[in-house]
Amino acid sequence: MKVPKAGAVAAVIALAATASGCGGEAKKEPISVGIKFDQPGIGMREADGTFTGFDVDVATYVAKELGYKANEIEFKQVYSSDRELLIQYNEVKFVAASYTINDKRREKVDFAGPYFVAHQDLLVRADDNSITKAEDLNTKRLCSVTGSTSAENVRSKLAPKASVLELGGYSECLVALQDNLVDAMTTDNSILAGYAARKGNEGKFKLVGLNLSNENYGIGIKKGDSALQKKINAALSKMVSDGSWEAAVKKNFGQANYKYEPAPRVTAGG
Repeated sequence: MKVPKAGAVAAVIALAATASGCGGEAKKEPISVGIKFDQPGIGMREADGTFTGFDVDVATYVAKELGYKANEIEFKQVYSSDRELLIQYNEVKFVAASYTINDKRREKVDFAGPYFVAHQDLLVRADDNSITKAEDLNTKRLCSVTGSTSAENVRSKLAPKASVLELGGYSECLVALQDNLVDAMTTDNSILAGYAARKGNEGKFKLVGLNLSNENYGIGIKKGDSALQKKINAALSKMVSDGSWEAAVKKNFGQANYKYEPAPRVTAGG
């Protein structure tokens, strides 16, 4: 009896394995979604590796409508300064990260939505009553995040003499506020409410309660992808109509006694 060579045996085994795999279901590639990892109530990576927040719930709902289960979503961290880049270089399929729709960003990416309306506000230490209006910032130290619209809005319209410290993330701003390195931090009231309500922060901070701007959150997608834009818009409209949007808002912001706006009408690309 002729014994086959080892190489031939290996080839037969490999061929058999390939053939047996053809009948099985091909593994679906996960969908990559950009979110914030450090915004309580919006997008947060918890200590156990799970993700929580309103944007996480919106992204999960949209992904489901696109045909992906929760375990087929790969969340990737995005910062305010690199959202457009991750979309442009196909690192993510879409971004849901407290991403305000504006004309400057529309030059680089397209948006679906809007799906939420926030307003720029200020967060201060609970015992500080010296800041009651935007003009008070002219003699104060203010923290915001690099790449966000908030710092630009303060400089150009509200308090041009304010001393502005720009850091990489809102968590860093919160530490600076807690340590008296700054007098206030500014961004959307939804984000600030999430920090104020976070476990361990109760009673330490307060929102001033100013509506310094209107921030329409949209889902960022690659420029020109009108098919994806249409699908996401349909998903967002369905999320509102079936009650999932309202449930997600109450789940993520209820503890902060946050007065949110009703769901906006989806108009992007329409």
